[in-house]
Amino acid sequence: MNALSPVRPTALRCREIGEADLGAVVDLLMRGFPGRRASYWTQGFARMAALDVPAGYPRFGLIMESGRVPVGVILTLYHLSGDAVESVRCNLSSWYVVPAFRPYASLLISIALKRRDVTYINISPAPPTWPIVEAQGFKRYAAGQFVAFPALEPTSRGVSVAQFSSAANYAGLSDDERQLLADHAAFGCLSLVCHTPGGDLPFIFTGFSIRAGRIRLPCARLLYCRDMADFIACVGALGRFLLWRGIVAVLLDADGTIPGLRGFYTERLGRKYFRGAKPPRFGDLAYSELAVFGS
Repeated sequence: MNALSPVRPTALRCREIGEADLGAVVDLLMRGFPGRRASYWTQGFARMAALDVPAGYPRFGLIMESGRVPVGVILTLYHLSGDAVESVRCNLSSWYVVPAFRPYASLLISIALKRRDVTYINISPAPPTWPIVEAQGFKRYAAGQFVAFPALEPTSRGVSVAQFSSAANYAGLSDDERQLLADHAAFGCLSLVCHTPGGDLPFIFTGFSIRAGRIRLPCARLLYCRDMADFIACVGALGRFLLWRGIVAVLLDADGTIPGLRGFYTERLGRKYFRGAKPPRFGDLAYSELAVFGS
């Protein structure tokens, strides 16, 4: 069989990834994503192993085998989304099939998408894959990103920001929110609590940089807030807190400019898709690949 010859479908099987498979999965992902180091994947899998995954759902994802040889993989990050009505959400991530088995790549994705009670999200599709993602039944829920410069905004009276501490008491934070902040702090994210006259508000950011010519611009990505209105209400205080840590810009999922914020909108970055009955809201990428594996 040459490298481009399709294999017989009966020679294939797809199953859940177990801990014993992780070494082979890392090898596959290193082939599919050569820009990532092995430590990127092993650290992410260690975090996935410790997460509270809803009962009956895969912990790591699915692997496709020909005989006993791994030939494809897709990672699945499941968690219970507790906004208003609790529901299961799954971030599909890092899909790769070796070239000789590409004719059967759709088998892997169709099995990954078979659960009707789940809202699936794809938050980092490369532009060439957008038509494929849409053909799989996904709908766009964010067309781009707004790059905000929060330190340019005024600070509202009585608003301050502190880094989350599991030992501190917070007015108005639920136990689930405290766990959310603690988990993401353990991932290396920046978990913050904004103190306001109306109560404390949770925020989670992850850091990265973007290139502007020869300069790398330190940025943060908003991974979680209760509502985008909370970010706007606390933007000045958050901006100054971040600026003291060298962060000058914050990326927000958006469909256009955001009233009340200084910055600019771009569709060059950040298109995001979902499939299911419950469209995701802006400002909630908790327990996604951006948190668990990093930017």
